[in-house]
Amino acid sequence: MKSLTTERLRLRAYTLEDAPFIHKLMNSEGWLKYIGDRDIHSVADAEAYIEKHYLSSYVTHGFGAFIVELKATGQSIGSSGLYKREQFEHPDIGFAFLPDYFNMGYAYEAVSATMDFARNDLDFDTILGITLPKNHSSIKLLNKLGLKEVDRVKIKEDDEELLLFSTKS
Repeated sequence: MKSLTTERLRLRAYTLEDAPFIHKLMNSEGWLKYIGDRDIHSVADAEAYIEKHYLSSYVTHGFGAFIVELKATGQSIGSSGLYKREQFEHPDIGFAFLPDYFNMGYAYEAVSATMDFARNDLDFDTILGITLPKNHSSIKLLNKLGLKEVDRVKIKEDDEELLLFSTKS
């Protein structure tokens, strides 16, 4: 999967060397509250997760998650990517950032680049987004990116009702 750059960020494919960052991100308060516990309790768990979910998606679908880094320093700050779920015909956009990087425009910058990649490189005309109704920051970002709420859904592994957004209404 190719790397993307923006004014302040670099987005690249995950490698197993990113396991310490994934361990930190997936155990952050926001991840646990809005995305859920993925049982990543060690760096070894994070390596297995990267291999099973991210690396396999690159091979199977030709797309997946990007690790988001500050271009100036190489510091990993978040994740932005496209996910193919069995339940949906179209891929959905997903994103998460460490709390130290909230409210700085990084999520919008990274997710905008990911959406441009989806449209221009992968020729996706419809992109979905899902989030919990209580995740107001994600709802605001999805709306800012042009996605509109179209339905309420439940994902197999998560019985909580989620809001479904789409670039097509």
